[in-house]
Amino acid sequence: MDKLENYRDIVEKIISEHAAIPYYYGDIERRTMFDRKNDSYLLYIVGWSDGRRYHGINIHVDIINEKFYIQHDGTEDGIATELEQAGVPKSDIVLAFHAPELRKHTEYAVV
Repeated sequence: MDKLENYRDIVEKIISEHAAIPYYYGDIERRTMFDRKNDSYLLYIVGWSDGRRYHGINIHVDIINEKFYIQHDGTEDGIATELEQAGVPKSDIVLAFHAPELRKHTEYAVV
C-alpha cells in the first residue's frame, strides 16, 4: 500500500473511533465526513439539547503533500499523538491551527 492510501486509512480509523463514542448529553450525534478526493477528514457534532441547537467541528484534518495538516483538534489528548501511535512520524504532522511562524517551536513539521 502506498503512503497516501495508508495515511487515508489511518486518519479514517482514528476519526471513526472518536465518532463511536456516544455524546454525553442531549440528542447530539457525532458524524464523520471523509473526502478522499480532496483529502479532507472531519468529525463533527449535530443535534439538540435542552431546546438548543448544537453543530460544530471536533476534528478537521487535511492531507496535503503526504503530510497531515491538523486544522482543528477538539480532542482531549490530541489527534497528533494518535497519529504518532499509528506510526506517523512527527515530520509528517503539521499543527496547522498554530500560526506558521509559531510552528517551529513545536516538535512537529513546519510545513
